[in-house]
Amino acid sequence: MSDGTFRLLAGIAVPESALIDQAIAYARRACEPYLFNHVVRSWLFAARLGQVQDIEHDAEVVAVGTLLHDITLNDRFDGPRRFEVEGADLARDFARKGGLDERRAQLIWDSVALNSTPSIGLYKQAEVALCTAGVCLDVGGLQYGLLPAQEMASILAEYPRLGLKQRMTQCFCHIAKTRPETTYDNFLRDFGERFVPRYQAQSAVDFVMNAPFDD
Repeated sequence: MSDGTFRLLAGIAVPESALIDQAIAYARRACEPYLFNHVVRSWLFAARLGQVQDIEHDAEVVAVGTLLHDITLNDRFDGPRRFEVEGADLARDFARKGGLDERRAQLIWDSVALNSTPSIGLYKQAEVALCTAGVCLDVGGLQYGLLPAQEMASILAEYPRLGLKQRMTQCFCHIAKTRPETTYDNFLRDFGERFVPRYQAQSAVDFVMNAPFDD
């Protein structure tokens, strides 16, 4: 657990703890440079959104959940479940091994599993909502105007985007192409339909119509 000490990253005050250091190292190993920069920016954005809106939260949980939210997003992903769920399991195991109790470990699981589902994640506990908000700010610009322009420039200078839009699109399309069954009810379907020839995912309509009942 953080002992209450803070450090500055790109001019942003964030908590310091051994577990956060381990999460940073884990993310650096698991993620390509553009993706590592993305998860760190997402953490910094989440931290600042919590600060400027005076949202009470467990800053260590937000840090770990945000730093590890994309550890399975890569061109090697091979399922079998959607990448967020696979990543959430890994992040929860990491949290448990790091000494977090089950409640905090489960918040990290939810943060990772729901990071790309803002229609749910933004309405969960503060830690999950802030993780979701930080990710959504970096990917889609959600709440961009809440942070001062100077802070935004400092974060982007320290952790540049390195072609985030194009590189993420490649990963999303890889998953839509190789594991379409994991994309039927999430945002990856949109990328499959827009960019992947002959992409076809299961439909929720089929699940309803093929249910084994007489009506």
